[in-house]
Amino acid sequence: MAKGFNEQVYDTVARIPVGRVASFGQIAAMIGRPRMARFVGYASNNKASWHLPWHRVVFKDGSLCSGMAAEQYRALRAEGVRFDAEKRVIMSEYQWDPERDGVPMDIRDFPLVF
Repeated sequence: MAKGFNEQVYDTVARIPVGRVASFGQIAAMIGRPRMARFVGYASNNKASWHLPWHRVVFKDGSLCSGMAAEQYRALRAEGVRFDAEKRVIMSEYQWDPERDGVPMDIRDFPLVF
């Protein structure tokens, strides 16, 4: 059975490597739905996806999501991501390129450790 839109988004977000970011539009394009960036954002609001690294998803100009900007900034800084003077991710350095950076294992395959 084919996966639905949200599940395809989750599969992609789960593979964004530490220290890299992807834009909402990039994720939409990666799953073959290039005009659905806004719906990638809607998928992030689903409680079923709380465990995914949504802090690695930003707007195409590198700006952070207003509702969680402070937390997102701290989490990305902890991963070594740098920002410009307006606190936007320097996309030319940190945007995920699966061909260059590889596609890591889905983080959902790792056991939860508490």
